[in-house]
Amino acid sequence: MSIFDWLHRAEQAKANEVQAPAPEGPGLRSDVIAALRTIYDPEIPVNIYDLGLIYGLDVDEEAGKVAVRMTLTAPGCPVAASFPRTVQCVIEDVAGVSEASVELVWEPQWSAARMSEAARLELGLL
Repeated sequence: MSIFDWLHRAEQAKANEVQAPAPEGPGLRSDVIAALRTIYDPEIPVNIYDLGLIYGLDVDEEAGKVAVRMTLTAPGCPVAASFPRTVQCVIEDVAGVSEASVELVWEPQWSAARMSEAARLELGLL
């Protein structure tokens, strides 16, 4: 699949997106989660937050530092080398973020059980 195909699928998914509930409360953590929900998995037309790819999200509201631990749906994902940097750039664009780091991990292995109810509904799994 070319990058153009991936972008087209992401645009189509965005147009058909089922809105998941907004994170509770104002603040930097909520803003970062909202930003993560704008990033779509290259193989499944669901955002990475609701897909369950985010394993850890540490936000220091005062310092503006954000650390993310995330995985991909499969180790052989064609964007495995570049996707963490994409996520980092999106987080760094959030107002109030002074520094962001993204660590790609493979344990525990991702499974569909990690998806939110909104993601399951979007994919017709409910």
